[in-house]
Amino acid sequence: MKNDQTIALVLRRALLFVLLLACPLLATSSQTLPSQIQVARRFLVAIVRGEWATAYQCLAPETRQGLSVEQFRAAAQPFVAQSQHYGPVIDLYKLGYRLRGAETPQPFVAFSFRADTLRRLPHFQLDVTFRDSTARQVQGFGLIPLQPVTNQ
Repeated sequence: MKNDQTIALVLRRALLFVLLLACPLLATSSQTLPSQIQVARRFLVAIVRGEWATAYQCLAPETRQGLSVEQFRAAAQPFVAQSQHYGPVIDLYKLGYRLRGAETPQPFVAFSFRADTLRRLPHFQLDVTFRDSTARQVQGFGLIPLQPVTNQ
């Protein structure tokens, strides 16, 4: 009987020890950073909605340093114009890394307007780039016209 109580006490202490070790891990997991896809989506949705301050704050400090709010708004106008044509809803189109010779690979996330995805190839790619795979602030953005591939 005393042996059973000793085993139960050891098991309770072991469980308590495991829970104490797991608490910091649980706290860390609840504070995870948004993914690059989530950051890119928030950035583009803010632009399409005309939430300029929110979108501008998504930019990396070095990008903001070289781009005034007025320049940013002017650069974002093509997004706004196309969203008025295709609607404000965007969908993930593709993501990956751009390899440019000896330069460091550049991560990108691309979206398209949902209303434009019925075609085999959408008219536009809403492109967002990041400094590296760990960055969570937008380094660059652009609206890339996509040309349909024709068979010759």
